[in-house]
Amino acid sequence: MQYHLNGFKPGNYQVRDEARVPASPPPMVDLPQEVDVLIVGCGPAGLALARQLADFADIRTCIVEQKAGPMLFGQADGISCRTMEIMEAFNSSALLEKEAYQLHQNAFWEPDAQNPQHIKRTHKVADARLGLSEFTHCVVNQARLHDILLDGMAHSVTHLVPHYSRRLLALSVDQSLSQDLDAYPITATFERNDAGQSGRVETLKARYVVGCDGARSAVRKNLGIELQGDSANKAWGVMDVLLATDFPDIRVKSFIQSKDHGAVMLVPREGGYLVRLYVELDLLGKEQRASQLNMSVDDVIAKAQLIMSPYRVEVKEVAWWSIYEVGQRVAERFDDTPAGNPDKLIPRAFVAGDACHTHSPKGGWGLNTSLPDTFNLGWKLAAVLQGKAQPKLLQTYAAERRKVAFMLINADREMSALVATRANKDATAAKTSTAEIEKFIARQNGFIAGTSIGYDESWLCTGHEHQALASGFPIGQRFHSAQAVRVADGCPVHLGHLNKADGRWRVFIFADAPGPLEPASQAARLVDFLAHDASSPVRQYTPAGADVDAVIDVYAVFQQQDLSIENLPDFLWPAKGRFGLRDYEKVFQTSAAHDVFAQRGIDRNKGCMVVVRPDQHIATLLPLDAHAELSRFFAGFMLK
Repeated sequence: MQYHLNGFKPGNYQVRDEARVPASPPPMVDLPQEVDVLIVGCGPAGLALARQLADFADIRTCIVEQKAGPMLFGQADGISCRTMEIMEAFNSSALLEKEAYQLHQNAFWEPDAQNPQHIKRTHKVADARLGLSEFTHCVVNQARLHDILLDGMAHSVTHLVPHYSRRLLALSVDQSLSQDLDAYPITATFERNDAGQSGRVETLKARYVVGCDGARSAVRKNLGIELQGDSANKAWGVMDVLLATDFPDIRVKSFIQSKDHGAVMLVPREGGYLVRLYVELDLLGKEQRASQLNMSVDDVIAKAQLIMSPYRVEVKEVAWWSIYEVGQRVAERFDDTPAGNPDKLIPRAFVAGDACHTHSPKGGWGLNTSLPDTFNLGWKLAAVLQGKAQPKLLQTYAAERRKVAFMLINADREMSALVATRANKDATAAKTSTAEIEKFIARQNGFIAGTSIGYDESWLCTGHEHQALASGFPIGQRFHSAQAVRVADGCPVHLGHLNKADGRWRVFIFADAPGPLEPASQAARLVDFLAHDASSPVRQYTPAGADVDAVIDVYAVFQQQDLSIENLPDFLWPAKGRFGLRDYEKVFQTSAAHDVFAQRGIDRNKGCMVVVRPDQHIATLLPLDAHAELSRFFAGFMLK
């Protein structure tokens, strides 16, 4: 898809440039007096959480934003492979994939040895993330991602829409009520700043609050949580531009280092014409901020032109620009419990996204760490609020995501130093080689893509002694999708795309060597256990009258390629819904072209079962005959 030829126009890219107009904010209505979950902030973390919770009719969610309406442009633009997988859980990846720029190559430019004042391409390489996921790394306006999440919220069963033009004045947690799960210990006070009722104060009560309100988070400050880490020492300019140029790699992500003028990182944007430039500026003093540099966009453009000499860089339009400083910080706590939570208290207030980790935007890690923060938290809040899981589940958010935040700032610190020609005032000479950047990208490709991020062993991530049964499904990491052939209709299906953001657990049965109708089949015995045994987690936790897959959704993948679904147990093609219609989409088989057993290192003789959490991460991996162990796993936190 191509757009922005005659100027940048935000909005729905399915609408032609000539007709496209930005979305209007919803009508102003009063805040509710009481909610289950209050979300402060409409960034990627806040909207991803709201998008999840909007699908639960019995959970009252309220999302509040200080700005007057939806974002139009600017800020993040990179959509990692892992974020695309999450968007698939919302059934939204195809639209993003179609509209975005898909990154397949990186180019590296250094001073020309024959003429050092000019730059020269050293080489191009395939992007190191290719093959880590069925999705590629994409680039698109963050506002477009917001639009898609907002659209999903509006068309959900709760028709959730944000409350704009509200500034948080105060937030408190009544500790005398914090361990009473039926209580509303959160009190939040907002001031309206819309033209109609500016200055009007509104107060609401909530059972839980999640601060997704950015690096200057008012929620974090009201909770008394401090950011810890390094202060900024380097300023960069960033701008989204339409430009006329003879630079040959304008549609390839490029790392450019000049001899004397600094560095540029160039990122092609969606639509075929728009480009983002990160431009190295000056080192900052100890207490200096980027905002104090008094630089205009013309200064940033001039610097980019010097760095990219001898190529013509003629900026025709600036869609958005900013100056920022590089600094890496992590919140001392991610919730309202004391550090380390020695008394095992149940948290009622959380921070997520930039509210709990700040860094430079160059790696594209902000959005791609923030959105998974709340994708981790959302299903846990829903499970506790619906009475499906013990409240200790909420304690795992901080433990799992704070580790990722430290990984993020360590990687960002290294990346920022490599991209800059002068990373600090101690540098005696400009660094002009891009070789270390390329090595870093190759070494950190899994983290940059988000696909190698895993959670440590715990009661929620267990069974590591069985990892050899499926080496390609690391416990704690996200379920790495692979295709299998659906038995009912012969259609190849990505198994990972079955893991939707609906709060349900998934159990994938990868069958052992015998066929499902043979007496020796351990897979068949497991199916019988799940369907009929009183200790089966499916039997134990599925509410009376609900569909058999309402809480735990079971799929089976067999190695035989001549199966007929009518010969398989009813449990694998169950009757569901008020009409008792059969579900034909739970049984798969391998083929020569789609052999998940080979792709994911699954033991062909023994098989295994893979238990996948509602956030798509693998919770445990077990032998097919570990029936009691499977039941014990769920009994550790589930409620009947």
